[in-house]
Amino acid sequence: MTTASASSEQSVPDYARFAIGFDERDRVRLHELIDEVIDSGQWTEGQMVQRLETAWEGWNGVPALALSSWAGGALAALEFVGVRGETVLCPSNTFMATPLAAVHAGAEVQFVDCNREDLCMSFADFEAKAERYRPRATFLVHIGGHIAFEVDRIAAYCREHGIFLIEDCAHAHGASWNGRRPGTYGDAGVYSLYATKTISTGEGGVFVSRRPEVLEHARAFRNYGKPGYDVAGLNFRMTEFIAALGVIQIERLPDIVAWKNEVARSELDPLYPGRLQLPDGMLSGLYKYIVFNWLERSTGRVYDEPCHRIMGHAVELPNTDWVAGNHSCVPLYYRPERQSGA
Repeated sequence: MTTASASSEQSVPDYARFAIGFDERDRVRLHELIDEVIDSGQWTEGQMVQRLETAWEGWNGVPALALSSWAGGALAALEFVGVRGETVLCPSNTFMATPLAAVHAGAEVQFVDCNREDLCMSFADFEAKAERYRPRATFLVHIGGHIAFEVDRIAAYCREHGIFLIEDCAHAHGASWNGRRPGTYGDAGVYSLYATKTISTGEGGVFVSRRPEVLEHARAFRNYGKPGYDVAGLNFRMTEFIAALGVIQIERLPDIVAWKNEVARSELDPLYPGRLQLPDGMLSGLYKYIVFNWLERSTGRVYDEPCHRIMGHAVELPNTDWVAGNHSCVPLYYRPERQSGA
């Protein structure tokens, strides 16, 4: 490294340098849990997965089910409600995993516009599309780490009209609104534990639902429909080793979210008056720190190419197109002092 490049690297704050959301203080305990798994002789379908599910329910407030991926949870929900040959509504401002799950479940996807304020699905456009297409189910994606601002209106409409509501919580770890967590508004919620998330197990997912019949369907779906094979499932089991990391991460989640919010308030907010503004009572997990500017030094955009354009849908979604070209994500990575060596 040259002197100039070393100086440039030193001038970058710790929080702006990429880091996986793992606290080095948890390394020893993680090794202890992995030793427990090895000693148990049960490397899948064991106690560690159950411990993760119990800990996640303790944080989320609804029963939880650990899976090997977000996709497994999304497919389980879609198969439960029976979307094959039906319409599923989906915001276009999301990752392609969301509409592709519906496609693979045999549904026809129709895209919905977002709001400019929160980047999440617009109730006005959702209502119009729901009246037009009469969907069997809809996705509501919580973008960037916060809860969709119109979640209550969307959830109420879905209950009134018999639309199965799946909350895509892939970004929403640590979020709350007046104490209420993501995944508790609809019929099911699905988290991702991919490597870049606020908390991560590298790969993995968590399915949540307050409806026992939905949770039991997902439990069978993740394991080929066993024991009765009434559910045509596949293998979406989480291993005990991955679950050990998940136990550590969900317990550390409050610390991570508090740390990121403290840095955001003290370091970033004064620099970015054009940032996304949250309503009273809402806490973001800050998967992304979103500003309505185009920054050269950023982690890119949450999404800069809407799904409806990727999939070639001829639909006008002006807010989605506007958001794609008018926001950036400021680097904000969990680096507590003991981790960064400061």
